Amino acid sequence: MKKLLFSIRQAWVSVRTNKLRSGLTIAIIALGITVLIGILTATEVMKQGVYSNFSSLGANSFQITSKVLKTKKRGAGVSITFSQNNNLISLDQARQFKERFNYPSTVGITTMATSTATARYRSEKTNPNIPVMGVQSEYLTISGSELSIGRNFTNAELQSGSPVCIIGSDVANKLFRNHFKEAINRVITVGSQKFRVIAIAKSKGGSMMMNQDNLILIPLQAARYAFGAESFVINVLVNSVNEKDIAVEEAEGLFRIIRNIPLGYENNFSIEKDDQLMDTVLQSISYVSWAALVIAAITLLGSVIGLMNIMLVSVVERTREIGVSKALGAKSSLIRQQFLTESVFISLIGGLLGVVLGILLGNILGLTFGTGFVIPWVWIIVGFTLCTVVGILSGLLPAIKASKLDPINALRYE
Repeated sequence: MKKLLFSIRQAWVSVRTNKLRSGLTIAIIALGITVLIGILTATEVMKQGVYSNFSSLGANSFQITSKVLKTKKRGAGVSITFSQNNNLISLDQARQFKERFNYPSTVGITTMATSTATARYRSEKTNPNIPVMGVQSEYLTISGSELSIGRNFTNAELQSGSPVCIIGSDVANKLFRNHFKEAINRVITVGSQKFRVIAIAKSKGGSMMMNQDNLILIPLQAARYAFGAESFVINVLVNSVNEKDIAVEEAEGLFRIIRNIPLGYENNFSIEKDDQLMDTVLQSISYVSWAALVIAAITLLGSVIGLMNIMLVSVVERTREIGVSKALGAKSSLIRQQFLTESVFISLIGGLLGVVLGILLGNILGLTFGTGFVIPWVWIIVGFTLCTVVGILSGLLPAIKASKLDPINALRYE
């Protein structure tokens, strides 16, 4: 232990004596580690941002529908289509699933009452392309929707199928212009049915499947009474995107039991997940991580060469010092330890500086994504391990050369 402390002190003295040379080496190593830790910290920040932002778009939710996924080979490609199954999901089956699904999640039942309704209020009316969905109170949470004004459906309204509705912002703009407050408790005509407006949803934008702002929500029972809806969809929202695959497996097993599907038979329903875009983004982020590793490897390779050259120069400059040490009884192993310690010491200083700068630079991106401060502990450990390896590889040859110096020749060296 005393020898190690002595070697560390000697290494510190050597670094202070050769500030410019040591500083350049430390800077090169710090650059490599900064690139590595900085980009990997940034990718972790981006991943958290993706999980957070895509959660509001349904990335941590899935739907059980009566559509069946079919794939067909076409030449070198594969064609994927959804076909509607005659064995529709009944309200009783959907309710059984909601009652029996024990995985931590939020479950709601929806149905498409119609996709071609016309909404009217006095002399104003929309185009005949308004989707009307029958929903439960959980729909707003599962879909990540918020209300700009008004309230959600009450239990009494849901159970009785009251003629009330929540309208999207585009529908509200068309029927009430900018007077949203006046829309509450007004009675509008949807198709041939009358509904009282209880809320207006915040603008959410559209997707390839549906424009959420051009939508009218009514109680599930009202969709059955007014539009004769018979096919239902089960919507499940899990707490985290990472939990979705497990929840999907449990949901599939439970629904197979509810639908009495024998073992070995294919599903007569489909589970749809809305995370294809998120997977694409995360895959792109993984490419960035690999690029960071390549850049860091190249930089650290340069660091090994640079540090080795510096240590070899140090051996030459300290030849007389090594001769004096050996003449006073220093063993070759002690000389090797001193030079290896100095090499690792310089490398770790660069690594520490690189880790700090990398974390700070990587978390600057967190200000954009609104995520918390990320500290990639695994990569920090990897970074310091790399620095130690760099120090050993760089100092091994100079240390061996120094330990083999003949003390008499070393003392004569000018």
